[in-house]
Order: sequence, then structure tokens, then C-alpha cells
Amino acid sequence: MPSDPKDEVAAVSAEAAAHKEITSSPPNFTMIQYFEWYAEGKGVHWKKFESESKRLGEMGITAAWLPPPTKGSSIDGTGYDVYDIYDLGEFDQKGGVRTHWGTKDELVSAIKTAKANGVISYIDAVLNHKAGADTTETFAATEVDNDDRNKEISGMYDIDGWTGFTFPGRGDKYSSFKWNFNCFTGVDYDAKTEKTSIFKIHGDGKTWAKAVDGENGNYDYLMFADIDHDHPEVEADLNNWGVWVLKETGAEGFRFDAIKHIDRGFISQFCQHVRKEIGNDKLFCVGEFWKDSLESLKSYTGSLGTQFSVFDTPLHYNFKEAGEAGNGFDMRKIFDGTVVQSNPIDAVTLVDNHDTQVGQSLESWVNPQFKPLAYALILLRVDGYPCVFYGDLYGCGGENPQPPMSQLDDFIRARKWYAYGELRDYNDHANTIGWIRMGDDEHDGCAVVMSNGDEGTKRMEFGTDHAGEVYTDILGWKQGEVTIGEDGWADFGCNGMSVSIWVKVGAKFRDTFTKE
Repeated sequence: MPSDPKDEVAAVSAEAAAHKEITSSPPNFTMIQYFEWYAEGKGVHWKKFESESKRLGEMGITAAWLPPPTKGSSIDGTGYDVYDIYDLGEFDQKGGVRTHWGTKDELVSAIKTAKANGVISYIDAVLNHKAGADTTETFAATEVDNDDRNKEISGMYDIDGWTGFTFPGRGDKYSSFKWNFNCFTGVDYDAKTEKTSIFKIHGDGKTWAKAVDGENGNYDYLMFADIDHDHPEVEADLNNWGVWVLKETGAEGFRFDAIKHIDRGFISQFCQHVRKEIGNDKLFCVGEFWKDSLESLKSYTGSLGTQFSVFDTPLHYNFKEAGEAGNGFDMRKIFDGTVVQSNPIDAVTLVDNHDTQVGQSLESWVNPQFKPLAYALILLRVDGYPCVFYGDLYGCGGENPQPPMSQLDDFIRARKWYAYGELRDYNDHANTIGWIRMGDDEHDGCAVVMSNGDEGTKRMEFGTDHAGEVYTDILGWKQGEVTIGEDGWADFGCNGMSVSIWVKVGAKFRDTFTKE
């Protein structure tokens, strides 16, 4: 997102509505990933989102990245095992009508209600693969090395793969396109021999996609039946779905799953096609290119020829490292090697997500003690479009349950009301850092101090026009008052391994905070 939050490329009018009832300027934009791996299924999630959207909007959430709304290989599939992209919980397929998250009607109602509450929605687009095929087909394939997909380890022979998608429960409604083995580049199972391997499908001109990540030689194949995005009918149907799903649901953007496995040429043309057909050249698009490599992320966004955001994976790993190192980490280096430092217009900043949570394959859970510092760093500065994790706001379930972060809602409120205006950094210590947001004509500012070691103090300047103002920590974590001196300076403190957000006594909207 742009350095100035007011230049956010998301749909400003919808997101700003609630804020403009009180101020004439748009709010700071804040996204929530509204699910975690173990969020309650059985068709209740869309209803929960609808009922929670008023609270989220009042808190300061302006957009929600929703889980995949498409029918999975079973009605309890999360949607990452995508079966039918045109079934949003409307057709009796794969064991029932609803998806894991609910019915189509409930989804549409939730998106509409949330928008009225100032929260727009983004669709999680899972376009890398398909699962739960209706029939097997016989076709020629070769096995490839799991660690080098360019290396064939067998001769070509016929296998029976699950690649026939006929959608008997939906028929031709919304799309008459049926999928067969020509629509895919690879599968991981031969039903004829019951063998599990990575099978590269053969056909005229068919090969792995070229413009994908180079891990494992070529990382086109990830799982299930891997989509061939170079197939013209496949491209046309996916493009059609992109326009259809936004119009059908009222959603206003996309989060793309697993983009390092998808030809970047397809992603580029998809975004441009949908933006043109929808009539919004700033339609928000963000992709999950999960790799701790700034150069890879910059290369990806720089090659698309259209604005595209990515999750700031290096920043997440900096947070993880800092949380594990304690006072051995130099906080002045927390943004080194990150997207938000290098190219903030493309950075969606985050602390954790459903893949990094405890028990998942990409587990890299940020130390809970460090999370308040991390959230302050993404929510209360200027650059980046912050994404709050559902699991940090509500807690995570499953076999490794995690509690929510204490007062995360207050951090989000602090962004909504006080993270405006000039940023003044005070980074002269390895463990204790701070900054001031000066505020603007309609918002009071704030002073933020954090320490990853012992309790700390930071002397910072608001200016002589603020002399005599009294500040307290709106979190209630650091007791006492701070008075701005005649010279415009004051000493703001925080506890050890903690953060404090200092706001003027009598500032507008302080009554919305839980500790006030």
C-alpha cells in the first residue's frame, strides 16, 4: 500500500463510510484475515462474520480477507482443496449444499452487512489446483523427482488420474466449461497402480509453467491436479469466474493463494482483465508468495506490469527472529530486508497467519510476548497495509490452541484514531525504540515506545505548541502521566518486553478504549 494511507488503492468510498460520519477524511485502512485453520466450520462462519462486522468496523477494521468461499472436495473442506469455483454453497455437491463456511446466501448477506458497517470483503482465490474430481481419465505421464521437477525418473506411460470435473450437481449454470486432463500439468496419484508420485502430464506443447518459483527446480506443481494456466479455455473460464464472483457476492478484491506456483503471466492478465471488466483499475489484489526473500518478492511484483501487493514475508520472519532472540535482537534492524521498507506500495504487513500458526506445515509462530511490539510496528506507523490475524484477535483452536493477544482491539483502535500525520523516529538504542505520530487537523497524534529488553524510556518531541499537554498510556500497561515540557519534549516510557501508546488526556475517542 502507498506510504500515505490516504492514497490506499483499495475501494475508498466503502471503507471510509463509517469514519466519515465523524471526520471528513478517510480512515487508516486495516485488513483482517477473518479465519484461522480451526475456525468453526459446519456452516456457521459466514453468519459469525456478519454478526461480528459491526464490532469490527467500530474497532477500525476496514476490510476482511475471507476464507475460500468455493466448494471443496467435501462440504467440510476449507476451500483450499477446491472442487468447483462456481459453487459458493448453492448446489448439492460433495456431500451437501453448504461449504465448510456456510451457504452462498449467507455469504452474500454477510458481505452486504459488513460493507454497511464499513468493512469490505476480499475473496480468497484458489486458482493453482483442483481436487475431488468426478471421474478418472487415462493419459500419458512421466514421474519426476520430487526435489527436481525438471528431472524425469521414469519413462512415459499411461496412468489413470483424477482429472475429470463435470460438476453434476451444478450442470452448466454460470459456466458450461468441463475440465479434463488437458487442463492440467500434473497430478500426484495414479489410480491404476495406486501409486503416489508427482506425475507430469504429456500433451502437445504441455510442460511445467516457466514463470514460477525455482525451488525444486520448478515449483509449478504443489498439490492435487495442477492447473495448466497456459490452456486458453482454462484461462478464459478463470477470467470469467474472477468477474462473476465479485459481481455475484459484492466483494471488492482478491487474495491469491500459492502464487509462487502459478505462472505470473496468468496472474498479471487475470488482474488486468478483472479490473477492466469491473471498471475499477484500482481493484485490490494481494498474493501469497511465501518466501523469505526480498529479492524474489521484488522480482515478482516488478514483473507483472500492474500494481500488485504481496504479504511481507521477510517482515514476519524478522518478527519471529526478534521474538526468539529477546534483548539480543537490535530493534533498529526490525525493518531490514522487508518489502515495507523497500517498496511500501506493495506491502501487506502481517504478524502471523493460518499457515504460520502452531501445528501447520509452515509453522513459524511469533513469540506471544513479542506480538504486542510487532502489532504496534505494523499498525501505528505510516507504511504498509496491515493485516490482523483472526487467531490473534479471537484465539486459535485445534490440538495446539493459542490464546488471543491481550487488547489487540485497542491497538486497532489506536490506528483508527491516532496513527496520522508526520512520523518522527527515535531509534538511538538497540532495545528501546520509539516514534511519534503528530496527528492531523482531525486526529490527535500519539507517542509509541517499546522495549524488547528491560523497561525503557525515550525522550521525544511533540513541539512547543503541545507544551503542558498531559499524556497517559491508553493500554493501561504503563502507569503514570507524562507532561510535555516548555521545550516541546517529554520522556515516554514502557515496561520491559512491552509497548505503550501515549495519547493526550482528553483526546477524542479515548472513551472507546477498554482500559479507559
